[in-house]
Amino acid sequence: MPKEDETLEDGRIWNVRDEKLHYQLPRFKDREEWLDRARYLRQHILICCGLWPTPERTPLNPRIFGRIEQDDYAVEKVYFESYPGFFVTGNLYTPLNGSPPFPGVLCPHGHWKYGRLEDSDRGSVPGRCINFAKQGHVAFSYDMVGYVDNFQIGHDFGSREGDALWGINLAGLQLWNSMRSIDFLQSLDKVDPKRIGCTGASGGGTQTFLLTAVDERISVAAPVCMVSAHYQGGCLCENPPNLRVETFNVEIAALAAPRPLLLVSATGDWTRDTPACEYPAIKRIYSLFNAEDRVKYAHFDAGHNYNKASREAVYAWFGKWLLGKEDEALFREKPFKVESHPKLLVFYGIPLPETQINPDTLRRRLISKATDILGDLKPKDFEGLKRFRDIIGAVYKHSLLSSQPKKGETEISVLDQLKIDEAQVRRLTLSRKGVGDGVPALEVETFDGEPVAGTLIIHEKGKGALLGLERGEVKSLVKELISLGQRVLLVDCFATSEYLKVEGILERGKNVRFFTTYNRTVTAERVQDILTGIAYLSDVTASGKINLIGLGEAGLWCLLARGLAEGVESMVVDVNGFNQDDEEEWLQRLFAPLMRRAGGLDTAIALTVPSRLFMHNTKEGFKPDFASKLYEALDASENLKVKRDEATETEIIKWIM
Repeated sequence: MPKEDETLEDGRIWNVRDEKLHYQLPRFKDREEWLDRARYLRQHILICCGLWPTPERTPLNPRIFGRIEQDDYAVEKVYFESYPGFFVTGNLYTPLNGSPPFPGVLCPHGHWKYGRLEDSDRGSVPGRCINFAKQGHVAFSYDMVGYVDNFQIGHDFGSREGDALWGINLAGLQLWNSMRSIDFLQSLDKVDPKRIGCTGASGGGTQTFLLTAVDERISVAAPVCMVSAHYQGGCLCENPPNLRVETFNVEIAALAAPRPLLLVSATGDWTRDTPACEYPAIKRIYSLFNAEDRVKYAHFDAGHNYNKASREAVYAWFGKWLLGKEDEALFREKPFKVESHPKLLVFYGIPLPETQINPDTLRRRLISKATDILGDLKPKDFEGLKRFRDIIGAVYKHSLLSSQPKKGETEISVLDQLKIDEAQVRRLTLSRKGVGDGVPALEVETFDGEPVAGTLIIHEKGKGALLGLERGEVKSLVKELISLGQRVLLVDCFATSEYLKVEGILERGKNVRFFTTYNRTVTAERVQDILTGIAYLSDVTASGKINLIGLGEAGLWCLLARGLAEGVESMVVDVNGFNQDDEEEWLQRLFAPLMRRAGGLDTAIALTVPSRLFMHNTKEGFKPDFASKLYEALDASENLKVKRDEATETEIIKWIM
C-alpha cells in the first residue's frame, strides 16, 4: 500500500501574520462593494472590542470644575462615568472669544510619559488643546486607561487569558471611553453636536481612526504618525483579539470615507511611506465617493511626533472643515504656556469618588452584562430565534471568522487512487481557491452507481483513525456507510494527524506578539476545514444531501462548524462531556476569542435548529437543556436526540440514514 505523503502544502502552517508585516489594501470595483466591506468592518471592530450590541449609555454624571481663565481661553478639570463608577478623566479647553456653539475636538494622547500632560518639542497635548481653543474649538483631552488621573484600572486590563473569551480588552474599554467622550461634548450647550473632530498621535492616532471608523458623529479626523501598512501598533490597547484577521490599519482608517481625513506622517517612523503607499490606497476609497478633496496627507522630516509643524497642519485641516476657513495663515500656532500639573490634574487635592470599580469588579460587571444579553435574547419562538441569530449570531461569526465556501470555490489535487476492501479510495488535498490552504483528505465510496448522499466524518486523530492506507484497512463505520450508498469524506483538520509531522505545529505562533489579533486560532482553523469539506461534498454529491459526524473531541469542532454551515441534513456529534461554564475547558479544549460572549455551543445549536442533531457522550458536564427547550419550542423535538453515554456505530448510522 502507498504511504501517506509527508509533504504538506498548507500555507497556514508558515504564513503567520503579525503587526510588522506589510499589508496591501484590496482594490474595490465600485462604491457598493466598498460599502458592503465597510459595514462588515464596522461591526467587526465593535464585536472584537466587546461593544456589540452597543452597551447601555448610562448617565455620565459629569463634573466640571477648577476653571482657569487666560486671555482668550479657559481650561477646566473634568471627570464623568463611561460605565457606572468608572471615570473618564481629562481637561476641557474652551474659547473666551466668539459665539457658541463651537466645534468640539477630542484629543486622545499616545503612549507619552506624561500622557495628556505631555509638553515637549516632540509633542504637546496641552499646547494643541490651547491652540484649538484660541482658534474657536472646544477641545477635550482625556486619559488613556491607566494614565495620569485614570488610575482605577491599569493599562494591562484585559490581559487575563480568559478575558478574550468574553471580548473584554483594553482597546474596547478605551474605544468606549472615546464614544462616551463624544456624548460628553455633545451634552455641552457651547458645542455644536454636528461638528466633532478627533485627532491624536501614535496610540492616540489608533484611538482616532478606530473611533472614526465606528462612530459617524466624528465629522473630521487626523490620525498622526500611526496609519501604516507595515506596522499596526505595539500595545495591548491597540491589539484586541481577532481585530486584524484579514484587515489592517489602512483599511480601518479608510472607513472614515467620505468624511474629511488628514494623514500626518513623518520620515523617521513607520509612516515614512505614507505619500507613496498609505495615502494613495486610502485615496482610492475616497474616489469611490468622488471625494478625493476630502483626504490629504502632511509629511514632515521628523521622528515619531506630534510637533508644531504637524499640529499646524491639523489646525488648518480642522479650520477648513469645522470652521469653514481656508486661509492656513489663520492657523499658525500661537505661543502658549501650559499650566502646572497640579492645576490640570483632576484628582490633585481631592479624593477619588468612592466606587466599587477595580479590574476584577469591572470584569465581572462586563461579563454579567454579556450574560444578561444572552439571557434576554434566548429564543422561545421563530421570531425570537431570528433576532437571536441576527445579534448573537453576528458575534459567533466574528468569533470564528470562518465561512463555508460557495459553490465552485473548492478544488482538489488527487494524489493517489486505489482500491481497499471493495472501496474506491482517493487521496486528496482539499483547498479553497486562491487561499493557499491544503487539507489532507480521503474520499471513499463503492464502485456501484452514484452515491445517494455525502457524509463528512471528522475524527480527533484524523482520517487515519478510520482508514489506514498502510494497513489497507477501512474501519467498520466507513465501510457500513459506503455500503448504504454514501460518499464518505475523511479530513485531517488543522493541527491533527498529518499536520503533527510538522515540528512545533501545536506551538505555532507561540512567540508572536498578539497572535490572535492577526491569526485564527487552531479551533477556528479546524472549523474552517470542516466547512471546506462540507462545501466540497456538496459540489460533488448530485443529491445535495450532506451529513456530518464528529468523533471524540472533533464532535465539538463539528458542532461549532454546523452553526456556520449550509446544506447539512443530519449531524451526530460526540460532545465528550464538555462543560460550557468551565473557563479552562474553553481555554484548553475549544479556544476562540469572543466565544463565550457569543453563547458558545448553545448558539451553535440555535444556528442549527431545526435540522437533525444527535448529541451523545454528554456525561456530567454538558447540559442539553437549552437545546431541548429550543427544539421543543419550535415543534421540532423529533429532530433532536441526546444521549448521556457514547453512541454506538449502529446508533450513529441509524440517525444518519
